[in-house]
Amino acid sequence: MPSEADLKMEITISRMLRVGVSLAAFVVLLGEILYLWQAHGVRTDYHYFHGVPTPVDHFAPVLEGIRHFDSRSIIRLGILLLVATPIVRVAFCLYSFAIQKDKLYVLISGTVLTVLLYSLLHR
Repeated sequence: MPSEADLKMEITISRMLRVGVSLAAFVVLLGEILYLWQAHGVRTDYHYFHGVPTPVDHFAPVLEGIRHFDSRSIIRLGILLLVATPIVRVAFCLYSFAIQKDKLYVLISGTVLTVLLYSLLHR
């Protein structure tokens, strides 16, 4: 039977994931509505592919675009929030295991967090 600390940790993690995914979905929806509103009447040319110039993992252009109410940047922010949700979850687990002084799970959570951050930030 799980301890009270384990149950509190599971409830906190489930709320964190629910809030993170809901917030990301709301931001993406807001960006999509803004995109459709700004692109009203624009005819799409499907004969030529025009790639997006800035990848999602560059933070500065996304933040600059949000300042100017760029709909694509708002959608990218929602995607970044979605990607950040499991990273925050692992960071919370690392913190919780450190409080509980569970050295094995601190090591495992620290390794997972390091891999996630490295894969996100390394080019």
